[in-house]
Amino acid sequence: MSNDTNTSGLQLRSLVTDDGHLQLFLKSAPITEPGPDEVVVRIEATPINPSDQATLIMPADVSTGVTTGSGEDTRYTAKLRKGIESRVQARIGKPLAVGNEGAGTVIKAGSSDAAQALLGKIVAVLDGALYCQYRTVNVMQCMPMNQGTTARDAASCFVNPLTALGFVETMRMEGYKAIIHTAAASNLGQMLNRICLEDGIDLVNIVRKKEQAELLKSLGAKYVCNTSEDTFMADLTAALEETGAYIAFDATGGGDLGSRILSCMEKAALKDVARPGPYGSTTFKQLYIYGGLDISPTYISRNFGFSWGINGWLLTPFTQKIGLEKTMVLRQRVADELHTTFKSHYSDEISLSEALDKDTVAAYSQQATGRKFLINPSK
Repeated sequence: MSNDTNTSGLQLRSLVTDDGHLQLFLKSAPITEPGPDEVVVRIEATPINPSDQATLIMPADVSTGVTTGSGEDTRYTAKLRKGIESRVQARIGKPLAVGNEGAGTVIKAGSSDAAQALLGKIVAVLDGALYCQYRTVNVMQCMPMNQGTTARDAASCFVNPLTALGFVETMRMEGYKAIIHTAAASNLGQMLNRICLEDGIDLVNIVRKKEQAELLKSLGAKYVCNTSEDTFMADLTAALEETGAYIAFDATGGGDLGSRILSCMEKAALKDVARPGPYGSTTFKQLYIYGGLDISPTYISRNFGFSWGINGWLLTPFTQKIGLEKTMVLRQRVADELHTTFKSHYSDEISLSEALDKDTVAAYSQQATGRKFLINPSK
């Protein structure tokens, strides 16, 4: 089904060195022959998500970045951020592959019926090492695309869509009726907003800029609270009183935003309680931290009673919890609504070598709303 006869391809690697630097470079690697239930995918589109940043560039002080060489010999080097050394100790000397998801064409397939059925098709892939030109993966790591879907369309099928759907499923499983979400103007946040509008779920969006609030409101969001406003705490409490949203998913992680959310939950829960007891409300308030946009410590001021929980939330453990059958249902919804509910937007498309340019690294490390980078390894 393919005229591609390459026996090797380039991979992007991220390395922390023992002299206090982070390096990004390209490495040639052989294309592994597929086993019976495996396929070889020519990767044609793979996004730079916040979940990729932790491995790719988070440890680096990008203001010190320098790029040398060109083409396959391009190398990016930057000093480590001050205070980050202990957190990356285990990485020193280990060139790590990067890229959690992507999409491309299946150019070779193993002998099983499931593998052969994918030959020549566009598939989305979930793997962890997809900033590369070719990748051999198990068929269960692939999501076949509907007719007419391009690799660019399919590049972000897993992380953001399944995470957003996972938030909704977690809400339902734990008996809540509405959701709070931070960094809500992101690609993921916009998807979650569309899901909640479609499914009739109240969503309280938290942003940090006026233009982000205006963007979400233009997309139909009813509840948008801006942390930069003096009225943020009052606005959030009012939204929670109206929606009954006592489960929150926080992308920032660091700082005191999570604590402030729990405080507003408690105020909303006590709205009609004349004489609160010493232990606060009986309403259980759940905060899930699923990202680390703020890498500073998480601060909690315990002024929200004793009925609360703070946990981490990650996609892979969630899908393991709900099982394969339910996960496949969610995957199919993503494939069916890829051009509507789960549509992703990219501001920049770059090659593997361009991903090592110091100015480009500085740009995608900012994780700015409205700017999302797509790597095209075939470019």
